[in-house]
Amino acid sequence: MNFQGEFHNTIDAKGRASIPAKFREVLAETQGDERVVVTKNLEGGLTAYPLSHWSQILENVQGLPNGPQKAAAIRLMVAPAAECAFDKQGRIQIPQALRSDAGLKKEIVVVGLFEKIEIYSQLQYAAVTSKSEELLQSDSQAVADMGF
Repeated sequence: MNFQGEFHNTIDAKGRASIPAKFREVLAETQGDERVVVTKNLEGGLTAYPLSHWSQILENVQGLPNGPQKAAAIRLMVAPAAECAFDKQGRIQIPQALRSDAGLKKEIVVVGLFEKIEIYSQLQYAAVTSKSEELLQSDSQAVADMGF
């Protein structure tokens, strides 16, 4: 699966977020389905996973020994997760609680990261990319090792 690209889109008052056709095509081709599971991420945004990938995540979490990290991950990322289907206009309806947590109001950024899709407010995405730039600038060898 290969979600790739950065798209500036909108979310309407009902919480319907426009997802690029390119990403929907990848889902249809690889999953035979255009549904995703959306949950919070640790960067102040949301992450959308194909159903099969989400199932793998749940299996991984369930297989871990009980402890504070597992409980925290379940509380923060599993509990608020919502399955979202695409409407005829290629939008998913994101629940109000998730929209509020991510600060999604009108302008959003939808980013493909190989096996997942991230959704941010424009302001939060600017903060995340700035942090990423600082991280990569601090270790130019790691960037070179990736082939950039």
